[in-house]
Amino acid sequence: MPSKQILLVEDNPDLQMLTRLALGEQDDVVWARDGQQALDYLWAQGEHAGRDPYEQPALVILDMNLPMLSGLQVLRQ
Repeated sequence: MPSKQILLVEDNPDLQMLTRLALGEQDDVVWARDGQQALDYLWAQGEHAGRDPYEQPALVILDMNLPMLSGLQVLRQ
């Protein structure tokens, strides 16, 4: 069955909460606070090392102005 999970990459907690409210009652929203956390999740490394790397989110909502790695750097990788 295809994944219905959403990866929300947003460093601002207020915008993260507003986005989650706009999405409604989605249980499968994973929040990454910076570009490196997003890549760790997508590549199943670091704190997400046990995750199946072949099960990717159906949607990624990506802030372009992130700490550590910008949204553009995440897209490039």
